[in-house]
Amino acid sequence: MNRPLTAILADDHAIVREGLKLLISAMDNVSIVAEAADGEALLRHVREARADLLILDLGMPGVAGIQFISDISALAPRMKILVLTANIEPRTVRAAIEAGASAYLTKDGDPEELGAAIEAVKKGGTYLARTVRFAISEPSRNGGPTQEIVSPIPLTRRERQILGLVAHGMTAREVAERLGISPLTARKHRENLMRKLDLHSAAELTTYAVRLGLPAG
Repeated sequence: MNRPLTAILADDHAIVREGLKLLISAMDNVSIVAEAADGEALLRHVREARADLLILDLGMPGVAGIQFISDISALAPRMKILVLTANIEPRTVRAAIEAGASAYLTKDGDPEELGAAIEAVKKGGTYLARTVRFAISEPSRNGGPTQEIVSPIPLTRRERQILGLVAHGMTAREVAERLGISPLTARKHRENLMRKLDLHSAAELTTYAVRLGLPAG
């Protein structure tokens, strides 16, 4: 998509909207087409503006939290949703992404992340603010947590698990034992992951994981 993204700003604080407009005015790939201070006005703009992107504050009047994301996604399935909120609850972060949000930023985060998030969303990816990146976890087969990795190239749950374990220096046999699969299957998963990411060794996989913010072992 070469044309600028059209975006709706939804926040009940005028000063926040003005600050966002100032940040966005410095970007050449985004154009604000509507603003909303409550859920009712937002729904009207979603129907009428047919925007590419919604920058949404979850704490606005008339916005029923996570359910509102699902409602918006159903109303405008092609529109991407970038949540910008003060809420850093891990459950809220996970629920927002599962409900259809493509990005989750916090109001106390780095303003530069807004541009990074918009760029990731534009390319079809997902973006989490650094402050909440490790708030999302998922159970592995043995009951332990596995870090949720937000990659510019979308990864499956199994690929995220493989990437995380390789970054901790595990061999194919150790990965197989941890995930309850055969060593051959573990090696195949690792080969497929390297091909998908255009990487050529376990060391490059580890570097990639670290670049995403995942600690290496």
